Amino acid sequence: QVHLVESGGGLVQPGGSLRLSCAASGDTTLDYYAIGWFRQAPGKEREGVSCISSSEGVTYTADSVKGRFTISRNAAKNTVYLQMNSLKPEDTANYYCAIDTTRAYCSGNYYQPFLYDYWGQGTQVTVSS
Repeated sequence: QVHLVESGGGLVQPGGSLRLSCAASGDTTLDYYAIGWFRQAPGKEREGVSCISSSEGVTYTADSVKGRFTISRNAAKNTVYLQMNSLKPEDTANYYCAIDTTRAYCSGNYYQPFLYDYWGQGTQVTVSS
């Protein structure tokens, strides 16, 4: 069983920044697997935001956030981050991290939720003045 915990969400003004964290408890080493960040706004489908592969850290990022969001990992802390800059009101959503324990590398279909087998509980990000 894999237990993921997101943190770092909150209320921020447009143009501001937040850094989300995704940590794993127990014996799970996040560095071995592909980790994805998703978001879901009320009334909308879950959207794939970014994915980071193990080791070499090859990443994919959605066009809607490219140039503003950066995914990274810290193996020593067993944590994956999502740095979010230049936030916009349309970025408001509940953000989730997820792990695909069957793959080490992200692929072009990283945004498909069904690829991931464990999810965190989410952290709310609200961008508003």
